[in-house]
Amino acid sequence: GGHPEWHLQQDVIPLLQENWDMILAFPPCTHLAVSGAAWFEQKRKDGRQQQGIDFFLEFTKTKCSKVVIENPVGIMSTVYRKPDQIIQPYEFGEPFSKKTCLWLKGLPLLVPTNIVDKGETTKFKSGKSIPKWYADTFKLPPKERAKIRSRTFEGIAQAMAHQWGCPN
Repeated sequence: GGHPEWHLQQDVIPLLQENWDMILAFPPCTHLAVSGAAWFEQKRKDGRQQQGIDFFLEFTKTKCSKVVIENPVGIMSTVYRKPDQIIQPYEFGEPFSKKTCLWLKGLPLLVPTNIVDKGETTKFKSGKSIPKWYADTFKLPPKERAKIRSRTFEGIAQAMAHQWGCPN
């Protein structure tokens, strides 16, 4: 906050060659997450999925000694490798479920800080249930829905900052 010069808004690929203390990468999951598996065949055919894979993999090639790549459960567990850790917001004080994979290089596993209730679920006639917060996004326009679903929960962000970055 208060430092717009720290929020670089440009192509990240050239920046990956610079010397960084740590890289926290949150590549788009639109073409990689299992929640979109119904569209995988089309995304493979038109190249969108391969573009997503290639972009994700750019973060694995950096010379930085401390890297975390965050993405939901998806194809990268097969295409690249299994994640080092799968975390949930409810392990960090947020009453929500959202499996989040972390691929780590030079960093320890993130330690849960405050395990709380998993939050409400919505059950469908089919018997399938999903987190209520996620089901509620179906009522929103697609762009707004995607933004909400892709957000990093504050408790997880705070744990990352405190455990991997500055202690304050």
